[in-house]
Amino acid sequence: MTALTYFHDEMELLLLLLLAGAALIVLPVLLFKLLFGLVLLPFKLLGGVLHLVGALVGVVFKALFGVFGLLAFLIMGALLVVALPLLPFLIVGALVWLAVRPSHSSSYRLTA
Repeated sequence: MTALTYFHDEMELLLLLLLAGAALIVLPVLLFKLLFGLVLLPFKLLGGVLHLVGALVGVVFKALFGVFGLLAFLIMGALLVVALPLLPFLIVGALVWLAVRPSHSSSYRLTA
């Protein structure tokens, strides 16, 4: 038996012990994970159903607010198209109002 064969046998034994030690750690963790997963499975299913319902409600509200936003945009656009030609008259009316409004310095005094 040479030194290389002896070293090889020791490495196999060390690897076997390492795998056995890992199995003593990994197997209980896997069993715990499986048991914990089975206990929590109803809650995961309920959470999935609630997530799906929330997503459907969200899609409905996104569609409603999208239609509302589109209608608001169209109404504001129509008002802009109607009001924009009237803007010069509004400016002239504001200037006339500023010119003819009574000033604050000549307030009326009531005497008894």
